[in-house]
Amino acid sequence: MNDQAHVFQRDIHRVWTAKKNRISPTHQNSFILEPGHWQEYDPFLMLAEDWFQRGSFNNHPHRGIETVTYVIQGRLEHYDSQTAGKDELLPGDAQWMTAGRGVIHNEDPAEGETVHSLQLWVNLPSGDKMMEPRYQNLRSVDMPLRVEEGATIRVFSGSSGGVASPTKNVVPITMVELNVEPDASVKQDLPGSYNGFIYILEGEGLFGKERTKASEGQVLWLGSAGSSRESEVEITAVTRLRALLYAGQPLHEPVVAHGPFVMNTMEQIRQAYEDYRNGKFV
Repeated sequence: MNDQAHVFQRDIHRVWTAKKNRISPTHQNSFILEPGHWQEYDPFLMLAEDWFQRGSFNNHPHRGIETVTYVIQGRLEHYDSQTAGKDELLPGDAQWMTAGRGVIHNEDPAEGETVHSLQLWVNLPSGDKMMEPRYQNLRSVDMPLRVEEGATIRVFSGSSGGVASPTKNVVPITMVELNVEPDASVKQDLPGSYNGFIYILEGEGLFGKERTKASEGQVLWLGSAGSSRESEVEITAVTRLRALLYAGQPLHEPVVAHGPFVMNTMEQIRQAYEDYRNGKFV
C-alpha cells in the first residue's frame, strides 16, 4: 500500500499582505500576524516584522511566552538579565528565547546599522508559563539542511523530509527556511493537527493543493488537515523563492495578554506586573 495516499495535501486558506507602520523616525513595523487572534493562530500569538535602529528596543520584560527572532538584514546585539551576557545575531540567524517565569532583555542593532527582523511570539502551555528561562542561538551555518533538486531547506526547528533540528521546543514547532530555484518544487511534511503559515521573503511561488500564487511580502495561512494524522504542503517557485514556514501544535487554552506578558488569567497578569515591579525578573 502506498503510504503517500494517507498524507493530506494542504491547501491555502487565506492570503494577505501586512501594512507597514512608522512607529518612530528610527523604527518601522508591520504585523504579519496581528495580536488578538488567539484561537485562529494558536499556538502563535503574533509575528512582527521590524526595521529599526539602535535604541528602538531598550530593556523590557516578558513572561509566559517564547520569542523567535529571525534576522533578515543587519547585525542584532542581544542582552538579557538571566545570563548577564551579550551576543550577536547575523543575517539568517535566529534566536529562540523561552521567557518562562520572566526575563528582562534588549535587542539593539550594531552601531550605525538598521536591522530588518521577524519576531514570532509562541504561547507557552499553562503548566510551563513559569518555567526557567532559556536561550537558544540558532546560527544559520549550524542548522541542519535538507537538500533536494532545486531546493534547500534549512531546519531551525522540527523536521523536514526526515532532517531534524536539535532545537528544544516546549510546544512542538516546525520552522524552516525554504530556498527554491525557479520551476523547482518541494513538499514540507507537517503533522495534521498543526496550524501553520508561510511568509515570503523573496520571489514568487505557487503554494498548496490549488497552487495559490503569492509573492514577496505576502502571508499564506495553511488550510486545515482535518482529522488526518499526516499532511504536507507543496511549494513551487516561479522565480527564485525564499520563504519561512512556521507551524505548531495548538494549545486550546485561554489567553490573557497585556503588554509583554501572556498568561491564562487576569490575576496572573496582575501578578506578573507586581513581580516585575518588585525586581523578581532579575
